[in-house]
Amino acid sequence: MIPNDIDTQAPVVSRHGVVIEAPVEVLWRLHTDVDAWPTWQPDITAARLDGPFAPGSTFSWHTSGLDIESTVYEVEPERRTLWGGPAHGIVGIHKWTFTPVEGGTRVETAESWSGEPIEADAGAMQAALDGSLVAWLGHLQTAAVRDISDARG
Repeated sequence: MIPNDIDTQAPVVSRHGVVIEAPVEVLWRLHTDVDAWPTWQPDITAARLDGPFAPGSTFSWHTSGLDIESTVYEVEPERRTLWGGPAHGIVGIHKWTFTPVEGGTRVETAESWSGEPIEADAGAMQAALDGSLVAWLGHLQTAAVRDISDARG
């Protein structure tokens, strides 16, 4: 079954958001150009999308010492993405939403983790996921600001 949201019953669920002073178009491009993630997201050392960023496509990426293969479940251009899949006994589902607001774009991310490795130490896994999502949002913000600055010359 293809999920349409994160698993809110999972042992670990994390939600974070930030307003970034950038147009949604810039953020969307950074977010969906999976192959370029390692250029601005230092926690990801490799990433490769097999095909377009569209439902059914898969991408392989390496982060925190783990090789992960994710499937894109949903894409609403410049609005929402949902991807996930199993990796190393963990089932992760990751949602992103982009909402234009005055002064920029509100970016929200939510992710659920379930599986035996998560149940073995949910507290540590919760802290790891919270830290990862907060860092990812920060890296996205830095990349967007740099992208806008570079475009202005």
